[in-house]
Amino acid sequence: MALLNISKLITLDRHIETEEELHPEATGDLTLLLQDLTLAIRLISNEVRHAGLNGILGSTNNKNIHGETVRKLDDYANQIIINAMEQGGHTAALISEESENVIFTNNKKKSKYFLAFDPLDGSTNIDVYGTIGTIFSINKIRNTDKNDISEKDVLIPGNMQVAAGYVLYGSSTVLVYTTGNGVNVFTYDHLIGEFLLTFEKIRIPDFGYYYSCNEGNSLKWNEKVQEYIHNLKQPIWNSKSFTLRYIASVVADIHRTIHYGGIYLYPADTKQKNGKLRLIYEANPLALIVEQAGGIAVNGKQRILDIVPQDIHQKVPFFAGSKENIKQLQKIAFS
Repeated sequence: MALLNISKLITLDRHIETEEELHPEATGDLTLLLQDLTLAIRLISNEVRHAGLNGILGSTNNKNIHGETVRKLDDYANQIIINAMEQGGHTAALISEESENVIFTNNKKKSKYFLAFDPLDGSTNIDVYGTIGTIFSINKIRNTDKNDISEKDVLIPGNMQVAAGYVLYGSSTVLVYTTGNGVNVFTYDHLIGEFLLTFEKIRIPDFGYYYSCNEGNSLKWNEKVQEYIHNLKQPIWNSKSFTLRYIASVVADIHRTIHYGGIYLYPADTKQKNGKLRLIYEANPLALIVEQAGGIAVNGKQRILDIVPQDIHQKVPFFAGSKENIKQLQKIAFS
């Protein structure tokens, strides 16, 4: 068994504090917010590890704003994050996939940040012990008048995110985040209760031979996107065909894409133009991660991070991955 190099052990808390030191104007609120969030993630990770033993597999009797059945672990994760943010006192508002409206906290008069999150991505994997994740985006409230915050004050484009990240609950619990200074990957050690730095400033390859999509939906996509997928399976680029990899958790599929290169696709159906991924708390944070790692994220023609949201649950088509892969997609399907 290989031993960790203890001369290079860097905890997540220490890394967050180091990132803060890069900004002399920082007040420390973002650091404390991230620490509150990672406490919630530790708790969620523990429940995920014991989900088959603690009675939280299966579904509730409720549906969320998207008409999806809420699973017990979804509800647990959502409540843990909300409680951590309320008690931490460093967020003015919360946007969750599981909540119809913006949640304004008891700290809205003194906090400048809001947190947008998907508490558990890949919920269909829960009951079969598949990979799932948490996605989060940290932003500043647009309105400086803390007495009159409304939904319009959280409808800001993703290029204004202060920090973003995701957590992968799989063979290990992995946290990936950026504050605009590259992408760093941490692995959770359950024995010592710490996230430890495992990849520093990770970079996505410029090109990769993996593609990730729900190809069972391909007949619902426009013909140009179908043509692109068809081309991937032919040895027309460098005399090599692509390999399909799909986990049905965007966190897991994006994480693999960042490591190995290639492209992740979630196109819109021809009958609806808005796609499925939610812009504010799924597409935006993942797009920032991909861009900070050297990749590209678009809705087809437009950069994801430049889209101004019109609604907190707005959906978008989503294509992200290696630069050259995205350029090929755009040339074939969106030129």
